Amino acid sequence: MAARNAITLIQKSGPKSSSTEFLQLRCHIRPGASKVREGVAAVTDESVELCVAAPPQDGKANKAVIEILSEILGVPKSDLQITHGMKTRDKTISVASTNFRREKGSGSNEDLVALVRQKLIGQESAS
Repeated sequence: MAARNAITLIQKSGPKSSSTEFLQLRCHIRPGASKVREGVAAVTDESVELCVAAPPQDGKANKAVIEILSEILGVPKSDLQITHGMKTRDKTISVASTNFRREKGSGSNEDLVALVRQKLIGQESAS
């Protein structure tokens, strides 16, 4: 079985040769953590581990995950979407890469993934 990367750049072709590019973040969520521990716990090769204070009830933890990632990555909450794992601790979250392309300029795909990884790791060491 192939290893999955924590951060992956996905390109989809659309109609009339327009292509959409987005980042997928594979996350493992730890709901019910204390407010002090809330944020990125670790960034591994396979996943981004997040602690959220919200309980895993009625989508509260999912909402907290979106809020935390929005703050860390500096993107609007509306640009983040949970694409897999609405009811599990393992989630895949998509974010449009244009948010980061505007910030950094036109860089390579590896630079874009490295930029996002660095933002997550920077928050990890701050907590």
